Amino acid sequence: MHDMQNLLAQHGLLLVFGNVLLAQLGVPLPAMPTLVVAGALAASGQLGLASVLGVTVTASLLGDLPWFYAGRRYGYRILRTLCRIAIEPDSCVKQTETIFERWGAPSLLVAKYIPGFATVAPPLAGATGLGLGRFVAFTTAGALLWAVVPVMAGWVFSAQVEQALAWLERMGTQGLMAVAATVGAYLLFKLTQRHLLIRKLRAVRVSADDLLAIMTSGKPLVVLDARSNMARKADPRHIPGAIAVNLAEVEKALHHNLPEHDIVVYCS
Repeated sequence: MHDMQNLLAQHGLLLVFGNVLLAQLGVPLPAMPTLVVAGALAASGQLGLASVLGVTVTASLLGDLPWFYAGRRYGYRILRTLCRIAIEPDSCVKQTETIFERWGAPSLLVAKYIPGFATVAPPLAGATGLGLGRFVAFTTAGALLWAVVPVMAGWVFSAQVEQALAWLERMGTQGLMAVAATVGAYLLFKLTQRHLLIRKLRAVRVSADDLLAIMTSGKPLVVLDARSNMARKADPRHIPGAIAVNLAEVEKALHHNLPEHDIVVYCS
């Protein structure tokens, strides 16, 4: 146990920095367990509490800034790219837009606690023209709030964390394989969930050419523009005749339309 603890004590801050930085850049590596262990090491005096929090906040900010500038330069195009690689596409741009549109920059205070929001919020902030100073202030405060909870949990439950580390050391390679298998199972579950969602969407998708053919044929059709207000402002182009609507109010938009109408929905 002492060998593992000594290793973590010597390289713990570097491990925290690397893990948090990769997580904020979009790599699906959970940072919470690392922060919990760091909090336990801080409780035993092997790491400084202020150092752990400072390194976490710094790494988080360094991971967020490239996405912020990418959003500022490329706008909503970078969000579409993120949705293609995000591990949770069901909570990607649409949910983030809704939260950000309602709360603005203060939503960055809790962004890292919302699945999908942590990665999408920085480029969305850049795409919507949020100032650099406000972005840095809110995302830094949000990173600190996000770091405090797991670090303090590790501090409070340091004895249990030490027992878990001791078990891993006794198990040796088998213990590491168990941890790797758990992480792998989580990733496999999320990738399977993503694959099933994309396959379902593709099954009901209509191409631009098909939509044009339907529109010119005179067949009864309703086209709904389900983009957020922010997305419409960023790209005012729209399909002729489309009805702007929030997904929560689709029934209102269709209230006066006949049942035999086909319905096509498009968003960001």
